[in-house]
Amino acid sequence: MMDSFEKYVGQVFDKRYRIIKVIGIGGMAVVFEATDLLMRRNVAVKMLKDDINNDTQAVKRFINESKAVAMLSHPNIVNIYDVSVKDNLKYIVMELVEGITLKNYILKKGVLSFHEMISITEQILLALDHAHQKGIVHRDIKPQNIMMLKNGVIKVADFGIAKLPNAETVTMTDKAIGTVFYISPEQASGKTIDRRSDIYSLGVTMYEMATGKLPFVADSPVTVAIMQVKNRPRPPREINPQLPIGMEQIIMSAMEKNPDNRFQSAAQMLRHVAQVKNNPRTVFKMPKTDNSSDNFGHNQQPSLSNVKKLTPPPRASRSMFPVIAGVASAFLIVCCISAVVVLNKLFTVTTTDTSKQITIQEYVGLIYSEEFEQSLEASYFDVEVDYDYSAKYDRNVIIAQDPLPKEKRKVNPEKGQRCTLKLTVCWGTETCELPDLAYDDARDAAINLRTNYGLIPVEIREEHEYLSEGYVIRTDPEPGTTLNVGDTVTLYVSSGQKIEYVNMPDFTKCDEAAVMKMLGWNKLELGEVTREYSDDVAVGLVIRQSRAHGAPTPTGTKIDFVMSLGPKPAPTGDAE
Repeated sequence: MMDSFEKYVGQVFDKRYRIIKVIGIGGMAVVFEATDLLMRRNVAVKMLKDDINNDTQAVKRFINESKAVAMLSHPNIVNIYDVSVKDNLKYIVMELVEGITLKNYILKKGVLSFHEMISITEQILLALDHAHQKGIVHRDIKPQNIMMLKNGVIKVADFGIAKLPNAETVTMTDKAIGTVFYISPEQASGKTIDRRSDIYSLGVTMYEMATGKLPFVADSPVTVAIMQVKNRPRPPREINPQLPIGMEQIIMSAMEKNPDNRFQSAAQMLRHVAQVKNNPRTVFKMPKTDNSSDNFGHNQQPSLSNVKKLTPPPRASRSMFPVIAGVASAFLIVCCISAVVVLNKLFTVTTTDTSKQITIQEYVGLIYSEEFEQSLEASYFDVEVDYDYSAKYDRNVIIAQDPLPKEKRKVNPEKGQRCTLKLTVCWGTETCELPDLAYDDARDAAINLRTNYGLIPVEIREEHEYLSEGYVIRTDPEPGTTLNVGDTVTLYVSSGQKIEYVNMPDFTKCDEAAVMKMLGWNKLELGEVTREYSDDVAVGLVIRQSRAHGAPTPTGTKIDFVMSLGPKPAPTGDAE
């Protein structure tokens, strides 16, 4: 695989894009830094990997990304300049973004400041608003796809699984679209999605910026997906009390399970972010708990007109009469109620008991499905489902239950008294196939192994001729190896190019031919050449060199020279 990418360095694609070096590798594509010879600028060339060049889904996703970004033009979205989809070479030419991902920034810094959160969120929302107005849903908003430039500008990238208007949807077999830690409940459930799914994923991203933590973390991806569907996240102010209340409300509203209860557009959410930016003490009216049209982010649109201000409580009354009167009234009410209860018991002869005893059936060995769960809940059960690995059962087979078979439980349908039934469902064997991590960012690769595969990464640094520092060269064992959860994987990570040094030769009083030969012998490059007069050095010979004789010098260094023009001519002129 290494050779397959090295062969492109130095090549010119379509007589225009000269490949300089590899700057990143993903699961589907390799990204090069290149020079656009026509426009005379450096660009990023994202090329589909050779081994999946003929994969229908991979090519469709690749073309999907080019179409999506080609429809967009916004300062907060990575620009696309050119697309080539030939039989043997498929690539996209994009804006070269020099920065780091928001994910790496969070890993490095932890909790982001309020002002950083506001700036980043506003720019992402502006990008999403532009895409949504074009009918494009990103579907994979996460910190790994948000680029941060040194000047503070944010760029949204990777529209590879975007949903386009009036176009065939790119599907991914046997798993939800997007990244499990950031996908919306409707994505995790395989339901229809729209622009509000991007709002949810941005809410998760904001949660991570505000707390330095993900809202949902578990041992397996499927458990995280279930938590996205059913669990309510811990309020971020419990982790970061410095977070303004209004910002917490925005995050929690964006992460509502029901899309109808979220912000309905990026523009609507942006207006609320602006309110908190202008006044960090802003507190929005709390939503109702039902699904009525008054929910925060649905038909009601909160604004500064219905924002509560934090005000001190009113002073207590100095008079004790209201207190005494209130206590006396309460005492009389309690006495009356007690009398009614006693009399009712005295004159009631019998009561009707509507409870019913049921015997728990055996569910172990049956296939679990949503329809099966719904049938149980339609009777007497509240079903709780957990997932576990097992080599004895097939996937989706129930492997444990609580209560056990033949146990008795008392239920009362009329009073809402039901039986809680806990089912453990098999998620498969506790093994995984090691993915191809070559050329991935080492930090992202380590996180991927821990969170998505349950593997333990160990890092070893090696010098590499082409690969930039911090990228994975190879893994041990090799990709495709079947491993048990908890196994160790060695990541061989590039420490950069190997630097060779030479002792600087003495070029003084050498002519140009000798200089070029000596540079070649020592793997040095010719730098700037200037000329000046000299009474001591003959014309055409070296007077000075930019690095001192004998100094250790990296190979490839450009050396500047000052060449002699010979003695300065005597001034001439007519004598007066």
